[in-house]
Amino acid sequence: MDESEPPFEEFYKNLFNNHEVWKDGHNGAFEDVEEWELPIIDLSRLRQGGWDGADCKREIAQASQKWGFFQVINHGVSSDILQKMQCEQMKVFRKKFHDKAKNHRELNFPADSYRWGTPSATCLRQLAWSEAFHVPLTDISNMGGLTSISTTMEQFATMVSDLAENLAEILAEQLGHKSDFFKQNCLPSTCYLRMNRYPPCPIPSQVFGLMPHTDSDFLTILHQDQIGGLQLVKDGKWIAVKPNKNALIINIGDLFQAWSNNVYKSVEHRVVAHKQAERFSTAYFFCPSYDTVIQSCVENSIYRRFSFREFREQVQDDVKRLGYKIGLPRFIL
Repeated sequence: MDESEPPFEEFYKNLFNNHEVWKDGHNGAFEDVEEWELPIIDLSRLRQGGWDGADCKREIAQASQKWGFFQVINHGVSSDILQKMQCEQMKVFRKKFHDKAKNHRELNFPADSYRWGTPSATCLRQLAWSEAFHVPLTDISNMGGLTSISTTMEQFATMVSDLAENLAEILAEQLGHKSDFFKQNCLPSTCYLRMNRYPPCPIPSQVFGLMPHTDSDFLTILHQDQIGGLQLVKDGKWIAVKPNKNALIINIGDLFQAWSNNVYKSVEHRVVAHKQAERFSTAYFFCPSYDTVIQSCVENSIYRRFSFREFREQVQDDVKRLGYKIGLPRFIL
């Protein structure tokens, strides 16, 4: 086996042995998933102001209501940085698995930032065929050992942070709620970057790259390669997202759905595994501090008030006990 690859089959041997479909070799879970293009929004129109700018803001809000996902072009994040980000993360994931798992001094990532598989999985369906580095923004500047990756991550995070704050303020404004809530509560010290790799998988019809879930933040900004594999629920059925090399993907998280009182939708999504190709992506999670209280910005709230800490702890408890996340339904009044 390649020394850089996580030992999925060896470590999760019991899941494979106890899985009947694994012996049959096929279950058809991902057949007949149609590929769609997400709504594309040209953010250069915001700089033009006037009718163009107002239309652009309305489109952002409409996509967040109807899709929960959209993609942006002319977003202000330079293509050079996006390319460098991809190159640097590929180099890191090529390191030996042992060095990644033990956070060898040459890597110098924050402690416990490397994740792979799903330790809480009780069946094959709950196993994520992927590996990732999940890094708080405040820790990036302390990664002195890998200068090129820490510098690139810092540049990427700075640009994407500005974009996330801008989009969040637009979405709030479209609800008639002008405030500095996001500027005050979603700081670099509370947000995260996650570099993902989805290795080739021998059983792509039976294992997810990332199992179905919603994001536990306000907004996620995703830069992905051209391999594809991201799927989401639209009108009650799964659709595959057509990659667009010029675009960043934006999706609404649980906190924005609660804050907007269900106007903006946090939509279930997943990543499917691929038999031959590996897939890379980088996600930025726009999160508040743990003490931030989430409550509807309008009257007659569907959800009770809760802190981000309370939400996270409930999600972690459910995943530990059940193997999957429940999320917002736990907080309905």
